[in-house]
Amino acid sequence: MAYTTSNKALSLKDTVVISLMTFALFLGAGNVIFPPALGLEAGTSLLPAMSGFLFTAVGLPAFALIVLGMVGQASRLTSPLATLLGRGFWIALFIAIGPAFAMPRAVTVAYEMGLRPFVQGDYLLPFAVVFSLVTLLLAYNSQKLVDWIGKIMTPAMIIMLAAIAVAALIAPLGRPVAPGGQYAIKPVTEGIMQGYMTMDALAAVGFGWVIIQAISSKGVTSSAQIARSTVHIALIYSVLMGGCYLALGYVGATASTITQGVTNGGEILSLYVYEIFGGAGQLLLAAIIILACLSTTVGLTQANAEYFSSTFRANRNYISYAVVIVTCIIANFGLEQIITVSLPAILILCPVALALVLASFVSHHFPRVKPSHNVVMILTLIFGAIDAMSIMGAIPASLDATFTASLPLYTVHTSWLIPCLTGIAVQSLMSFLPGKAARTSEAT
Repeated sequence: MAYTTSNKALSLKDTVVISLMTFALFLGAGNVIFPPALGLEAGTSLLPAMSGFLFTAVGLPAFALIVLGMVGQASRLTSPLATLLGRGFWIALFIAIGPAFAMPRAVTVAYEMGLRPFVQGDYLLPFAVVFSLVTLLLAYNSQKLVDWIGKIMTPAMIIMLAAIAVAALIAPLGRPVAPGGQYAIKPVTEGIMQGYMTMDALAAVGFGWVIIQAISSKGVTSSAQIARSTVHIALIYSVLMGGCYLALGYVGATASTITQGVTNGGEILSLYVYEIFGGAGQLLLAAIIILACLSTTVGLTQANAEYFSSTFRANRNYISYAVVIVTCIIANFGLEQIITVSLPAILILCPVALALVLASFVSHHFPRVKPSHNVVMILTLIFGAIDAMSIMGAIPASLDATFTASLPLYTVHTSWLIPCLTGIAVQSLMSFLPGKAARTSEAT
């Protein structure tokens, strides 16, 4: 992206519209299904669990968006990497947040909450086909998407979620019960992991270009103004998304009387709305959820098409077709299966993405400091894989005891953080050694 010296700032109206678009892009499948499930299981430990959840599901994506606004474009996160590492990261990220996991999950959530409560039998396949076709049609016009999402759909979602929250506060269907599972032992840590599962930390990197392009389309072209506008947008997004998560978490925490036999947060929310607002409310919620998931699949289709067409010089339309077709096929495996299979990849990719954001943040603010992105990425891959294996219960008991005793932050599944920060610090200090600055710059 080329920058000019123009100092035109983003207007208040455009800031609000793009902020609402950002909120809507993120408010997809994971954002709807995880908070109610967290609230139900966390029960009386809702607040500590939600604090961990908000850190990874809101704080980290907002930080990533702010850094992307500073560096100017998402590709600069990996430009210092070796070509193989950089390209491998982006391919893995876009496949994960696109046709492999996030997009099929959005389709299945839209089905579970938008159609299944109103029909008898299994209609996932025809629903997925129609949903995918609509996604493809909307993905062709990004400017109309900005206007439609920001001005019409998002306010409707906010109003509906606010109504659910107010109803839950005034007339809750039940009381929070004792926490279950890991929430009874370490609610903050479990909340952090569930926040990862929203995939928003990854989506922030993928959506970054959409948001920066939206800012630029309003005539804002200077790097300073784009960075400033991104900060404002990230703050508004954080307030909206944080409030949404707290409301949905509280709904889950007070839903124990109606949740016998439920398997996911989408069912919890649908049942809650039916009990409070009846069939009409459930129908309205279904429409809003379908639109929310649709906005996610459209945004992710655009992000995938943009990356693969520009990187491999492939036809943008063909990439969109491929992404949507694969999404449609995988969606038919069902919501629970998609969540189970996606867990290991998410738990490894999220730390890697955050490590690259941290390294880029340091490099941007301290031009003489050039932390080696290669070292940071490799260290984070190694220790992030250890964390993922620990969460999955795949580490032998003897090795688990060794890691618990000797590996900092291992018990909270964040052992990658210290090696990552150490790598940044060591490589940054090397930049100040006589004769090292030039070589360090070349190495990155």
